[in-house]
Amino acid sequence: MNVALYARVSTAKQFDKDLSIPDQLKQMREWSRANGHIIVAEYIEGGATATDDRRPEFKMMIEHAASLPCPYQAVIVHSRSRFFRDLFEFLSYERKLKRLGCRVISITQQTADDPAGQMASQIFSLFDEYSSKENGKHTLRAMKENARRGYFNGSRPCFGYQAVECFMDGDKSKKKKRAEINHTEAGVVRHIFGYYLNGHSGKEMGAKEIAQYLNNQGISLRGTQWNKSRVHEVLANRAYVGEYYFNKRENKSNCLKPESEWILLNVEPIIDSVMFDTVRARRESRTPAKIAPRVLNSPNLLTGIIKCDICNAAMTSATGKGGRYRYYKCNTRISKGNHLCTTPILPMEKIDSLVMETVLEKVLTPSRLKILLAELRKRQKSKFSNQDELSKPLHKELEQVQSGTVRLYEAVEKGLLPLDESLQERIQQLKIRKEEVVFKLTAMKNRNVSPLESISPGKLDLFSKAIRNVLVEKGNASAKAYLRLLVSEIRIKERQAEITGSYAALASAVLKTKVDTEVPTFVPYWLRKSPGNFGNEARVCRHR
Repeated sequence: MNVALYARVSTAKQFDKDLSIPDQLKQMREWSRANGHIIVAEYIEGGATATDDRRPEFKMMIEHAASLPCPYQAVIVHSRSRFFRDLFEFLSYERKLKRLGCRVISITQQTADDPAGQMASQIFSLFDEYSSKENGKHTLRAMKENARRGYFNGSRPCFGYQAVECFMDGDKSKKKKRAEINHTEAGVVRHIFGYYLNGHSGKEMGAKEIAQYLNNQGISLRGTQWNKSRVHEVLANRAYVGEYYFNKRENKSNCLKPESEWILLNVEPIIDSVMFDTVRARRESRTPAKIAPRVLNSPNLLTGIIKCDICNAAMTSATGKGGRYRYYKCNTRISKGNHLCTTPILPMEKIDSLVMETVLEKVLTPSRLKILLAELRKRQKSKFSNQDELSKPLHKELEQVQSGTVRLYEAVEKGLLPLDESLQERIQQLKIRKEEVVFKLTAMKNRNVSPLESISPGKLDLFSKAIRNVLVEKGNASAKAYLRLLVSEIRIKERQAEITGSYAALASAVLKTKVDTEVPTFVPYWLRKSPGNFGNEARVCRHR
């Protein structure tokens, strides 16, 4: 009888260092020869669990068995657990092979083909499944304790970090792993955050543009190309602020586990929390869940920003008289009935004109813009007034690092210390720490330098004139996009409309206005929420 041998171990480490595979093959070869069988194929799985079928050698073996004629009449395994550790999956594949004229034979758990033998084989498989789950439970318990002590589980941490072997605390005979910064990859991570927040060469960059730029520069993601999803994974990973979680997701389904089961593994941060939170806010503002593409593409001027203050529902377009008249109507009244909300129907053309006139008269005059930007400067000055105090410890650390490096070089020059491997490693550590401190100080300094100071009265006049020309031009398809630069929300309560906008979005639009352009560059930053508004003068407009 022609047979195929299948040998398996669970991990790549076992495959590299263990003798299990050679022993399985030796015993299966001897058993096959002793029983007069001819070995026509051997399939060796080095590092794959038997709880599922995601095994390349296993799939190849099943595929070969399905070819006609079937190349072998039996698959030989050392024990049934080598084939599968799940009872139902074992039985499923065993039946599939039987239909192809191929049996599964264990050399250590042989059973007859009668009903009693079939029951015994199922008991063996059921026990293997139970043992697998018990082993998994105890392994996870040990790994969770390992993480609580600050050690890393696994072979490779996320991009930006590397697993470094170290001696176990209190026991120098045992080695563990810690997740430490990979400074080459960490530099790429910092660039990604910087590009997303500040753009590059004067241009804003989203995840797609960042991926393209990195690929064009020959910067890979551990040998693979960057794409939009991989960039978003970096921008969303809290490990970069020092919060590396173990046991966060289910191994098979990749679903999130309850937060109470997560184990926090503190690692050295690559990004400061302020930058991370700023990037997160921008990502949230740009997500389609926050602002649907159909809202942005709607021809109605105020769709997406006009809301009912009574029930907090959006106000959407409605028609009357066979489409001759257009209105804004509370979505609650449209979907659930007029009796659930008392906000009246608003004539679309009239409310559009009223909002546009209010913005033009109360916001987009040079004098009003000066007041708004002065208030924003005041807020920024108050926010960064304590930056000098925060930077003092960093300056002190920088002096200590520099003086420590100088002392080491002097000791080498005087012959007091040999320039051996350990000393070179220490000098490299000091150099890396110096670069990190300088990076933090530079980032702090850049936050202190307000670009608002560069806004001159002439630039305000230019911005006011340019955007007014766009808004007053009837039929201009860009009017809606530019209005959204200034207005983040309009709330309707009875016969009153409250218009709210963002100081930061207004300043960003002014800064991006160029002297040689007729209209300001469009930026999506208007979505970011701000507690401020355009002031009492511009907040309220009334309609009949």
